[in-house]
Amino acid sequence: MDRKYRNVVGNWVYRSFVLCDFDHAFVGVFRVLSFGYNPPMRFLFSLLLVSSLSAATVDGVRVHSSTTGKGPNTVILVHGWTCDESTWNSQVPELSKQYRVITLDLPGHGQTAAPKDGKLSMDLFARAVEAVRKESKADRVVLVGHSMGTPVVVQYARLFPQHTAALVFVDGLVSISPNGRGAPNPKAMAGPNGPQAREQMIRGMFSGSTTPDMQKHILSMMLAPPESTAVGAMNATFDPAIWKDDVLKMPILGIYADHSGLANREYMKEHFPAMEYTEIPATGHFLMMEKPEEFNRLLLAFLVKQTY
Repeated sequence: MDRKYRNVVGNWVYRSFVLCDFDHAFVGVFRVLSFGYNPPMRFLFSLLLVSSLSAATVDGVRVHSSTTGKGPNTVILVHGWTCDESTWNSQVPELSKQYRVITLDLPGHGQTAAPKDGKLSMDLFARAVEAVRKESKADRVVLVGHSMGTPVVVQYARLFPQHTAALVFVDGLVSISPNGRGAPNPKAMAGPNGPQAREQMIRGMFSGSTTPDMQKHILSMMLAPPESTAVGAMNATFDPAIWKDDVLKMPILGIYADHSGLANREYMKEHFPAMEYTEIPATGHFLMMEKPEEFNRLLLAFLVKQTY
């Protein structure tokens, strides 16, 4: 391959990568390889990053996400309060055999920064999910939300119904009492006693099926975000403005913990008329980690019935 042309293409690929123009970067790499040129490490490094980095942004913040699998249909997995995409480590390998699976870190969580004003909201979280969906070029997707991720995917379905094929609630909050009774106090998560209050709340989510290794991972994950995220995300979750009496008619699957206190069955029947509901025996709040085989079986059986 001519050195001059090689350098032109090389600069094109590198510039495309820096600008997050991944389509052009791939084309450039293909042209280099098609000429039988063994590319330098910079090409290979760029190609590796192209496949793993996300260019999706919301309010100027880059949304970290990961995509696995190349199936024709797309599933987006949304984590809960002070968690991150590693919540779904036991799901991604199995689901990605048949689906393109996208996981992300919501703003203020994991590798996604909070917005400059520090304000977290369900609208912001839903728009972060939409930024990732748009980047993936998927049209209609199934959204799976754990815990706080359930009101996130519900808000997404309200804002972007045209892109919502179905929802899955994973031991998620679906309603709150009108006076807020029974809701955790966000202020308790702040100040010198905040970390202790957070840890106590997290440990209350464990069950007899949460192994010591799982507990270690969950505690490390959920205590990592700053106080501002713990307080802000909890305020967002219990913001009265997002708890509407609307009815969502799309297909919904509820997979809940054994005798879950979050499962308001009467509310579900009234507001989610097409909802299928099931509980996994002998599980706690992190049922997808505790009983992954059963969880994945239930989820896959639902996914195959949907129209994308």
